[in-house]
Amino acid sequence: MATWNFDHLKHHILVCNGSSCMRNEAEEVTQSIRHEITQKGLENRIHTTRTKCNGRCQDTCVVVLYPEGIWYKQFEPSDASSFVEALNEGVPHEQKVSHFYENSKFQRTNQTVKGVLKN
Repeated sequence: MATWNFDHLKHHILVCNGSSCMRNEAEEVTQSIRHEITQKGLENRIHTTRTKCNGRCQDTCVVVLYPEGIWYKQFEPSDASSFVEALNEGVPHEQKVSHFYENSKFQRTNQTVKGVLKN
C-alpha cells in the first residue's frame, strides 16, 4: 500500500460504496470521478476514498466533499466531469447538494429527506 503525500491536496472526495449506493452505480461514480481527476492531471490536488455506508441511503449515490463539508445526493457517473471541473476552478459544484456545513452544523437543502435522529 502507498502512503500518499497530501502536501498539495485541496479536496478529499468520499464516495459511498455501501450496499444501497453500490446498487445505484457507486462503482461507476467512483471510477468516473477518478478518471476525470486523472484526465485533468489533478491527482495531487484531489484525493478520493471509497467508504462504507454514509447513512443517507435514500440519497444514493452519496458523494461527500471535504474540507468544504458538502454532501451530494443522487450522484451519477455523468456528473463527474462538471464536478471535477468545478473543483479545478476553485468553486464547489452546486448541483445535487443535500447538505452543506454552515454556522457550525450541517444544513439540509430543500428537496432533501430529513431522515431520523440517531438514538
